[in-house]
Amino acid sequence: MPPRKKVGIKDISREAGVAISTVSHVLNGTAPISAEVRARVVDAARRLGYLAERQAKATITALDTVVLAVPDDAMPENEINLFSWTVLNGLTRECERRGVRLVPLTGNGSLTARKIVETAQAESADGVLLLNDDRREVLHGIGNAGIPAVLINGEDLEMKIDSVTPGNRFAAQLATNWLISQGHRTILHLTWEGRTTIRRRRDGFIDAFKANDLPLADARVLYTGGYEPKLGEKAIAHWLAESGGLDGVTAIFCAADNLALGAMRALAAVGIRIPEDVSVMGFDGVALGELVTPPLTTVYVPLNQMGPEALHLLEQRVLANTTERAAHRLELGCKLVIRKSVATLSG
Repeated sequence: MPPRKKVGIKDISREAGVAISTVSHVLNGTAPISAEVRARVVDAARRLGYLAERQAKATITALDTVVLAVPDDAMPENEINLFSWTVLNGLTRECERRGVRLVPLTGNGSLTARKIVETAQAESADGVLLLNDDRREVLHGIGNAGIPAVLINGEDLEMKIDSVTPGNRFAAQLATNWLISQGHRTILHLTWEGRTTIRRRRDGFIDAFKANDLPLADARVLYTGGYEPKLGEKAIAHWLAESGGLDGVTAIFCAADNLALGAMRALAAVGIRIPEDVSVMGFDGVALGELVTPPLTTVYVPLNQMGPEALHLLEQRVLANTTERAAHRLELGCKLVIRKSVATLSG
């Protein structure tokens, strides 16, 4: 296949039917141009692929080396860790595309702010990306060190560093609103005492009951010991035994697909049918949800986009080169994936 012809401002000029100088002024913002002409030039540049090429060139040269700090529990590649691995895959691919060298730094309690900053300095890194690790002392230390940093899938409550996270609270409210629209009024939220990001999902669940003027007593919350499927299975089995059944619950909204998979096993073990007897919904949109019976209705999180967006935020921080730039918190929109695990109730 012959290489694609490089697009230049002459091509845009011809496509938009304007002078080359006009194209230059529009793309560089060097002179006032009418909205109609500007729209024609930008549209032509977009259709010809010029804008994408220009953006790619800009991002390739802005970053050279980035330290990636990752807790140990995010590293194992297995069926219960698809969330972190999908995020990491998206980040790794983006770094390869841009030619950015990624230096992994792993650990749990040993991942201190000092160690992260010292590693970044030793590697002459442009900045740091942190995955899942939103411990106050770590974020505080990195923020005070003045090194550009972005937190992935976490919240910095002091807003010292930039962060990228799913819109957890909004998405959980969206999901619960949908369950309510399907006729469900007594819903169990299966979750765990996790980080702020997980608590946001519980908050969104409660928000939906408030917004729909439904009794908060019917917005039930059941906590597990963690996000692993076996812990979700254990929690639901114990709840069923204590309650003597579903206790009026018609839907179980799980804070992670992993918990939903465990809940489905516990329900099946005592002969409770999904969705005929109770509906089950997850959160994350990992691939395993498609493979269970019935296929799992869930909230799809754009995991592949989190790494690239974090890299872009880091790049903007480096380019700004000032401590006066306020910290940015980017929340990515999520969407519902409707499958067969939720029933619509009549009346």
